[in-house]
Amino acid sequence: MAKYTLLIYGDPAQWEAMSDEERKAHEATHLEFMAAAGDRILGGEELEPVMTATTLRGSVTSDGPFLETKEALGGFYLLEAADLDEVLALARLLPEVRAGHSGVEIRPVIDHG
Repeated sequence: MAKYTLLIYGDPAQWEAMSDEERKAHEATHLEFMAAAGDRILGGEELEPVMTATTLRGSVTSDGPFLETKEALGGFYLLEAADLDEVLALARLLPEVRAGHSGVEIRPVIDHG
């Protein structure tokens, strides 16, 4: 089994503009994903808004990520799966895959053990 990180990116303004009904539907879809993935989920978290980020580059610390894009990292899942095809099938359940302002980046985790 290999480990994969699903990085969820989107436009924070779009997420913040969701109505209560849209937010509940969004969260329900994540619950469906978590039920389908089951114990393949090793971890995951929703992150605080991007304006709370601190970036460290060399000896300089600055507020925020200062991205050149409207998309920001909003959360992640860490999965253990047989292969990328299994991860892709599960990731397609996430609402960010279908939203016009967001997406999911899938990255294999290097096993140093």
